[in-house]
Amino acid sequence: MEKFVDPNFFIVTKTNTKGVITYANKYFLDIVACSEREVLHKPHNIVRHPDMPRIIFKLLWDTISKQQEMFAYVKNKTFDECFYWVFADVTASVDEQGNTIGYYSVRRTPNRKALDEIIIPLYARLREAEKGGGMDASRRLLEETLAARNCSYDKWVNQLQRL
Repeated sequence: MEKFVDPNFFIVTKTNTKGVITYANKYFLDIVACSEREVLHKPHNIVRHPDMPRIIFKLLWDTISKQQEMFAYVKNKTFDECFYWVFADVTASVDEQGNTIGYYSVRRTPNRKALDEIIIPLYARLREAEKGGGMDASRRLLEETLAARNCSYDKWVNQLQRL
């Protein structure tokens, strides 16, 4: 069963450099249906839904590890066997010397039309490509999709969010 993110709230988490949760706001805990104890000091992928193409997370980690901001549509699972979609903004947290000390993610309600008409079908194709040819096949399909639109994934999803 799908849960829907309230447009009046933001879902916020922080992780260390390994993706282990160091902070989760109340709305995250509420939508995921868990306690702080159940998620703090656990890998953030504890909420990763199996419907998510691995290539999107590879792109995300490749981008944020260079201290570049990344936007993405993400489907997560909850502790009560539901799921929810978000439009995520993930950035590196840096210290005074400019070293990455963790990551900060703010998620909000996704554009439902873009999600239903474009993202969900694309993600299904990416997962099928991964099943048949691994991450390389999924990457090629994503690159072809983006080349047809003449933009990066990040820019494209930002455009979709504003539709």
